[in-house]
Amino acid sequence: MARLRVAYEYTEAEDKSIRLGLFLIASGLLALFILGFCWLSPALQDLQGTAANCTVLSVALSGQHFECTFTCGADCRGTSLYPCLQVYVNLSQAGAPALLHQDEHQLLANPKCSYIPPCERENQKNSEIVTHWQDYWEEEVGLQPFTCYFNPHLRPDDVLLRRTHDESVILHCFLWPTVTFLVGVLIVVLTICAKSLAVKAEALKKRKHS
Repeated sequence: MARLRVAYEYTEAEDKSIRLGLFLIASGLLALFILGFCWLSPALQDLQGTAANCTVLSVALSGQHFECTFTCGADCRGTSLYPCLQVYVNLSQAGAPALLHQDEHQLLANPKCSYIPPCERENQKNSEIVTHWQDYWEEEVGLQPFTCYFNPHLRPDDVLLRRTHDESVILHCFLWPTVTFLVGVLIVVLTICAKSLAVKAEALKKRKHS
């Protein structure tokens, strides 16, 4: 009776281990699928942008003002205005002027301006932040070349100062789901091996007793 009880508990533990392993395998595959569509695809599109040397052609305020949304608490939200700074650069590869943007997010949020400040409640503060960046490009950068990124096929008239995604995103998209998958496979394999060894050991015991 005791042997049957031990064997039953052992089999139940094996089943739990196999179920855990299969769950991790399924989770790893599902994570690879989801992350591949949610993170990997936009990251690869972003990394397709070609690195180039840019030099500043002109820095000026366009005279236009755009709205941004600020928050001042859980139930406090409003809009304020910021001036539109336009930094035009010359690409070493293309030789044509292009509008510089901080990153892809700002390009999509406002394709007319080079910089979107963190939205402050007062318009004056927004103007001061933008003016600071105007001085930076005029005085500190000037005619010095710097690295920028552009995609001549998707947006030939726009360049980015930095990429939204980098190679680390692709690494994480593959690393953690793969680790989860491999751990699941390892649990299943070890459980099957342990069960096989237990069966062989039991068979050897029966031969000795017989």
